[in-house]
Amino acid sequence: MLMANPATLRNLVKRYEALRSAHARLGTSESSRRLDDVSYTLCVTTGTRTVPDALAAAAAQLRAVPSAGSLGQPTPPAEVQLTA
Repeated sequence: MLMANPATLRNLVKRYEALRSAHARLGTSESSRRLDDVSYTLCVTTGTRTVPDALAAAAAQLRAVPSAGSLGQPTPPAEVQLTA
């Protein structure tokens, strides 16, 4: 099974949480579209069909890999840009 890059996966989860909060606050069509986009990307990246399953899969994958700092390696960039 393919596994997403941990930095990318962490970024997607953070973006999902931020956009979910923004959409709850704003409730605009733009915030809905952005939330839908990141939800879709999170599902595709984790090989799941629903956001709850994607979040659970992301958590499991992130628990399975040691953090880069614990291996004495440089920490990857926090911001990863995805383009369509």
